[in-house]
Amino acid sequence: MALEKPKSSSGFAQNELDKAESQFKEFDEGIKALTMDRMNEAPKVEAEPQTKMSTNEIANSKDLYLKPKRRISSREKFNERFRQAYEYDKQYVRVIAEHKELIGESIPIWTKPYAGVPAEEWDVPSNKPIWMPRYLAEQIKRKYYHRLVMKETNSAGSDGFGSYYGTMAADTTVARLDCTKAPETKTLFMGNKRTF
Repeated sequence: MALEKPKSSSGFAQNELDKAESQFKEFDEGIKALTMDRMNEAPKVEAEPQTKMSTNEIANSKDLYLKPKRRISSREKFNERFRQAYEYDKQYVRVIAEHKELIGESIPIWTKPYAGVPAEEWDVPSNKPIWMPRYLAEQIKRKYYHRLVMKETNSAGSDGFGSYYGTMAADTTVARLDCTKAPETKTLFMGNKRTF
């Protein structure tokens, strides 16, 4: 059962209803045009880092190595063509993870970087330098979402009564979690203190 379009007895009100309908159709077409490719091109909102540690504090902090809370084995067979990539991805790197939405909270996350390796549950502490596998750091770095924002834009037309305004959807990319490499320190006698 389809609903009928409302009719107005006044000519002015009918024109306003027609304008509202055309604006809604333009908005609907704009939303449908938001493909994943277009969303991935959206500008990323830059946020200031939460961790306020100096380079010396980071260098003098204890080396914490992260281990998974639990593992669930896989029945799949590992594809040996990906062995070199897996060996590289499982190397430990020193990073600082940040939870952008729940500041200071640890990050619960599951990983399964390749078929045939176990799924792992991690509880990543935030705002402190820790050592973790590269595939975990990269997965945390990829956690973002697209925010749709309504903007008032001047449409192409205007008549003797003024300019018409319509709404158009614009999107931005917001990082939900972030993971950055811990700064390396150099000493005069030893060269690089830490390498990745």
